[in-house]
Amino acid sequence: MSKHLQRDIEALKKHLLDIGEMVKDATDKAIQALIERQRELAEEVRQGDECIDQKEVHIEEECLKVLALHQPVAADLRFIIVVMKVNNDLERMGDLAVNIAQRAAYLSAFEPLQIDLAFPRMVEGVRTMIHESLDALINQDTQLALQVLIKDDQIDALNREMFVVLQDLMQKDPESIEQAVHLLSVSKHLERIADLATNIAEDVVFMVEGEMIRHRGDAFAERALKQG
Repeated sequence: MSKHLQRDIEALKKHLLDIGEMVKDATDKAIQALIERQRELAEEVRQGDECIDQKEVHIEEECLKVLALHQPVAADLRFIIVVMKVNNDLERMGDLAVNIAQRAAYLSAFEPLQIDLAFPRMVEGVRTMIHESLDALINQDTQLALQVLIKDDQIDALNREMFVVLQDLMQKDPESIEQAVHLLSVSKHLERIADLATNIAEDVVFMVEGEMIRHRGDAFAERALKQG
């Protein structure tokens, strides 16, 4: 790898970490706005989405420049391809954080529903998946990437649990239906963010090993971890 290509790849890594931090911050703020009934914080998330969009466009432009200037091959080419895909996934995570913030703004006008929901576990799980998927990418750590794949099933299970609890509430208390529907949307958005983190982890395996593992599921990840 040439010195100039190495420099540009390191710059791309930094840009990717920057947008990753922006997305994690937006997600955290959206959830805080929901839990603490902070309409102003929800609006802050919405306004900050433009910065994430601009960053996503800038990273894509930088990737195209690297491809044009250096014409990378093999592992370097796979890295650039993965950066472009991950960049898009992170931007979509930012959009989902905005969707959560919009639900939070609506729900801020109501008293919290008196039910036990799995939001804390779900939020912490999603936050961990975002962090670990980006760490796996930057460090080219396939073992960590496989662990992210396994965690996705846990988030799916929590999403199903949320649905059952809120469905039961709506049946018992029809007046809660509107709020419950918004909370179900939040749960679905979190589950979708976890799916996108899983996409990133799968792309890490492709980048390092040149193998496509999408759609193979957590059973494949568990076997690979045991073998690794």
